[in-house]
This record gives sequence, C-alpha cells and structure tokens, in this order.
Amino acid sequence: MTDRQWNDLLEIIDGRIFSPLPSGFIIDSPWLPGWNGETILDYFTSDAVWFGSNKKAVETFPGCLFLPGFWSEYGMCSEPSAFGSVPVFTKDGFPHAKPCMQSIEEADHLRTPDPATDGLAPFMLNRLRKHDRKLEAIGHRIRFSVSRGPLNIAAHLLGTSEFLMAMKMDPERTHRLLRTVTDYLSGWHRLQASSFPHIDGMLVLDDIIGFIGADDFREFGMPYFRELFSRDVRVRFLHNDARCEASLPFLPDLEINLFNMAFDTRLDDLKDATQNRIVMLGNIPPRDVLASGSPEDVKKAVRHLIGNLKDRSRVILSCGGGMPPGVSTANVRAFLEAVREFT
Repeated sequence: MTDRQWNDLLEIIDGRIFSPLPSGFIIDSPWLPGWNGETILDYFTSDAVWFGSNKKAVETFPGCLFLPGFWSEYGMCSEPSAFGSVPVFTKDGFPHAKPCMQSIEEADHLRTPDPATDGLAPFMLNRLRKHDRKLEAIGHRIRFSVSRGPLNIAAHLLGTSEFLMAMKMDPERTHRLLRTVTDYLSGWHRLQASSFPHIDGMLVLDDIIGFIGADDFREFGMPYFRELFSRDVRVRFLHNDARCEASLPFLPDLEINLFNMAFDTRLDDLKDATQNRIVMLGNIPPRDVLASGSPEDVKKAVRHLIGNLKDRSRVILSCGGGMPPGVSTANVRAFLEAVREFT
C-alpha cells in the first residue's frame, strides 16, 4: 500500500467522504495466481511469482486499494502449521491443514508455538524481509500484521464440527485451547510489527464467527478478539464472510474500525447496527457476480449497491469477502468503472 493509499484509508476511517467512493479488495492466493496465469503451488514456492503477481495487480488497477497488500501467506495452512497440523499442498488446489488434535482433552497439553521458529511463519516473514526494499522501490510498504483468528485456527486444529461440539460439551478445555491459540497470535502480530516499522494496522480473518450464535460469541469469541485488537494500531480490520448477524452488535466493543463481511446483508443495515463507527468493505456477490457474471452484471450490481446507500461515509466498495478465484481483469475494470460512473 502506498503512502497516499494509507492516508486515504485513515481518512475514510475518520469519516471523510470521497468522490468517487473508494474501492478495495482483499487479494491473496485464491485469486492472484490464476489471474496471473500461474499455479497456486508456484505462487507459494517462487518469490518471483509471488512478487510479480502482486506487483501486476497494483499496477493494473492503480486506483484500487488492495488489502492487506503484498500478503505473505500459505492459505489456511499458515498458522495451524505452527501447532503441528500437516499442511497439504497440491499443484493448483487450495491448501488445507489436517486436524492435529484427536480430542479436546489435548488442549491440556498444547504448548504455545514460537512464531519466530515454528511452522510456516518464519517463511512468511522472511519473504517480506527479502522484498521490503523492492516494495519501497515501487512506492509500497508493509502496513498490516495479518493472521487468521483464534476460532478459525482452533477449528482447524481440532476439526470444525469437533470444535463446535467442544464449546458445548467441554467449555473449560475449549477456553484452554483458545487461550493457547490467542497467546500464539499475539506473539505473531508483535513479531510482524517489530519487523516492519511501517506496520500500523492489523487484519484478522475468522469465518467461524459466523457459525456460532450470540451467546457463544460472547463467551468464546469476545475475550480473545478483544485481546488481539487491543494493540495500539490505527487500523483494526476484521474479515468474516460467513453470517455476521449474531456477532454484529458486539463488533463496536472489539474496537475494530474496518470490517469485511459476506454479501447477504445490506451495508446500511450493517452501518446502523454498528452506529456507523466501522468502515464497511463490501459487498456485491463475489462468486456469482464478480467472478461468474459479465462486465454488465458487475456494473449492475455495483449500481444497485451504491443506489441503496443512505450514508456514503465509512464505505469502501468491494465484494462480500475476499476476491474469489476466476475474477477477470475485465470484471475488475467494470467494477471500478461503475464506481466512477455512479458516484
């Protein structure tokens, strides 16, 4: 992210209304490699492919915010690998982490990994260190520390169904598991921030938030997310593209100021429920419109999104969730053209 883009983001958070409205997308391994004609495995294993794909995106769409910007990651394997989860990679499939806990009872003995040495984190950090000067040479800087969230990682370690059952059957050990995961994540964010002086934001991605009700979020989500977002940074960014209605009333108390959601809730409803204290990044349908629709379908969806906004402050137009695989250059350009035309 450039200095100008970063400063614009801070002004959007403060409530300034831009004309045209700002546009931005979360981009990472599900979209970038295929869009650039590369395999996902090459994207993960080749510095040149990783850097070139991200550089091509920011140069092809210079007026667009790409978040978090030059993200070093290994998909869903990134953090669970530190706990011993086996990462599974294929040539062009999305990586996944095999559960490494046989039961919730193992939470009693789970140790807190060291992000400086354990799992894939050292590789992610080293990639950024190696490219820091190259990024500055093209006017970009590392602005965000990034991780999956505690619920998301716990579900990967134990298995999603098993983790959700453990909340009901063994809440004490579930808290023990989340405590260990959160301690690791706190250390991982600290390490990233201490490694790059321009980091002044954090992004946490957790879709398991949308799998639980309000009471469970209050008990098993709030304490750990609040702790993570208590860091002294100017941008506190949460992604959850599962259902968000149950957790929505609690989001202002987390003190996040940027939220990326799914596409099935109106932005005005989200803004009302959070007292317009949080910038909303969203939310046309990502797969059925942005990826599978025609450029005219995209423009129509953007026009509808903008037309239904009562308040244009604290909005960054996007899709609901991260950029999905298969989105063409033509459709991204149609999105950006529609924003210019209708705002």
